[in-house]
Amino acid sequence: MPMTPHELVVEAKAQIKEIDTAAAQQQLGKRVIIDVREYDEYVASHLPGAINIPRGVLEFKIGMVPECANKDGAFLIYCRTSGRAALSAVQLQKLGYTNVISMNGGFELWNNEQRPTEKPEPINFE
Repeated sequence: MPMTPHELVVEAKAQIKEIDTAAAQQQLGKRVIIDVREYDEYVASHLPGAINIPRGVLEFKIGMVPECANKDGAFLIYCRTSGRAALSAVQLQKLGYTNVISMNGGFELWNNEQRPTEKPEPINFE
């Protein structure tokens, strides 16, 4: 029987470690932070120090990011509400990443709680 996207996320969340936004904030500077949202979402605002690797290309691009070369390194994954992050965390585990956690509630909750964010500096072409 086919699964719904929600059921896929529920299944993924059962296979990964999730932490709340307060615990995630304590991980800033201690883990590689990966934002799996689309680029336009990332540039609007993101967690401090986050690297953007959109969910759709994660498995193909993560190996090209120097900060992600160590599969035993510590990683925190997040997206807008936590669905894409959960699916991403499962895929990273399948690729051999051993210390991946996902942020429950995602950037939406993080932002609503007024936790710290960054916006990239605009490019000045003058």
